[in-house]
Amino acid sequence: MDEEFGRFVAARGRALCRTAYLLTGEWQVGEDMVQEALTRTYLRRRRLRSAAALEPYARKVLVTLFLSSRRRLWHRELPFADVPEQAANGQLDAIDDRRGLWPALLALSAQQRAVLVLRYFEDMTEADIAAVLDCSPGAVKTHAARGLGRLRKSISLEGWTR
Repeated sequence: MDEEFGRFVAARGRALCRTAYLLTGEWQVGEDMVQEALTRTYLRRRRLRSAAALEPYARKVLVTLFLSSRRRLWHRELPFADVPEQAANGQLDAIDDRRGLWPALLALSAQQRAVLVLRYFEDMTEADIAAVLDCSPGAVKTHAARGLGRLRKSISLEGWTR
């Protein structure tokens, strides 16, 4: 079972890190969260029915860790240098689109961000997301609709066009 878990981490570890990055907005925090999720998954691996259950369980633990960290009253802040302004070419390219979208995504509630990341990045169904978040499919739809609405509103306020 240990070799099997090692193969799972080698195959899916980076994908879990990308998901954690999308949730947290920081690579280091995301990697720490993935490490904690994998540790908890490793400790429970013998209770899971099959090797195929490792990834869904690890993803559920990862999202739960993210949501519980967002519920704390105190959040760590990491200092960073200001990025210098770059000359604008008059048109938004794909990189500029992502730069504008990222702050809007980070401004969403933890639940809304988790639903949107799982739905549009992980391509999970509403039922699968509901299972991961331990809520109803209706709650998933509500979080998705409200999150997308906030993203659209934020983007349109910045002068973006859809």
